[in-house]
Amino acid sequence: MAGRSRRIAIAYDCLFPFTKGGGERQYRAFAEEFVRQGYVVDYLTAAQGDGEVLSAPDFEVVTVAPRLRLYDEDGVRRTSAALVFAARLGWTLLRNRRRYRAVVVSGLPALNVIAARVALLGSGTRLVADYLEVWRRRQWVEYTGGVVGTLAWIAQRIAIALTPVATAHSALSATRLRREAFRGALLRSPGLIDASVERAGPSSEAADPPYVVYVGRHIPDKRVETIPAAVAYARRSIPDLRLVLLGKGPSSEAVRGAVRTADADEWTQMPGFVSDEELDRIVSAAACVVNPSRREGYGLVVVEAARHGVPVVLVADDGNAATELVEQNVNGLVAVSPAAEIMGQAIADVVLGGPELRSRTRAWYERARSERTIEATIAQLLLTLDPSNAPKQPPLETAPGGDQRD
Repeated sequence: MAGRSRRIAIAYDCLFPFTKGGGERQYRAFAEEFVRQGYVVDYLTAAQGDGEVLSAPDFEVVTVAPRLRLYDEDGVRRTSAALVFAARLGWTLLRNRRRYRAVVVSGLPALNVIAARVALLGSGTRLVADYLEVWRRRQWVEYTGGVVGTLAWIAQRIAIALTPVATAHSALSATRLRREAFRGALLRSPGLIDASVERAGPSSEAADPPYVVYVGRHIPDKRVETIPAAVAYARRSIPDLRLVLLGKGPSSEAVRGAVRTADADEWTQMPGFVSDEELDRIVSAAACVVNPSRREGYGLVVVEAARHGVPVVLVADDGNAATELVEQNVNGLVAVSPAAEIMGQAIADVVLGGPELRSRTRAWYERARSERTIEATIAQLLLTLDPSNAPKQPPLETAPGGDQRD
């Protein structure tokens, strides 16, 4: 059995592929990269799926909580589920407080950070809180109501105050951590591209007739229901343009209503969630990927699209860190609004960019794949946790515009 100096825990209530999402993919990739760097990893999570035995080939999956209904019918994270997981996580870490060299815990929900910090206090185990997103009080109130939202914001403030080492993956999150009074060591990561994922083949041409694709859950913050009207506007200059809306969720009925309102039934498909193989096939042949989300902690959709040479259309918002990854007319466009005529014109411009824009997008990805990787992020984290155990490699370059410690 590995000694404490080589054992790390990752704590998150979901595990890919049993549940799907950007956070799930990220934390699984973290676990796999720690293993590649010579560490033994325990992944602390909740039971998932329909009674499946959770396992992974490279790391140990430790079920610390029962299966939880994480979201209510409106797609909002349930407070009761967050409380249960945090309590079970805290108890597990308390019983194993000297088992790990470090524990990496997701900063969402914030209760996980509080529970882990209390359980590990005085144990010598290093705690790292990973903040994919940091919300202001107004966002919490809009998300879950006045009373619960205020309490959630207070919990986030407490978690931030208790965090000794924080990781952030965007300038937005790093800045908000400081504005929320974080005073610990702040590591601004190079990026979250999983360089171990096989490169996509040579960029293919967009399908004929062309189509736009959305990938993700259907929840209010994603604003999926704005897409049909925008594509209808883009069809004024590209009459054969079609739309594929992947995924599903609490907003799916509103999305279907938006399809009917835009008179888009004949040129829109809504297949729900699809296999990874089918997802790759659909994205690689798309003319563009559109995501009007008002909030993103990183922007995995930009990276995944660019891997296939497919440009994106995003929408500017003060909670959308994904726009940091878009270079205008290089790997896509950022529309200033989800209004049909504004986002629709951006979609039309990207589709009409054709092979030249796809070539620039693929070149952007090849540069990013060598610089903005999970491997570099984990190496940076290991240097902070224990320089003597860190892999021998050149120091990371400082991100443009500031020091990586922000």
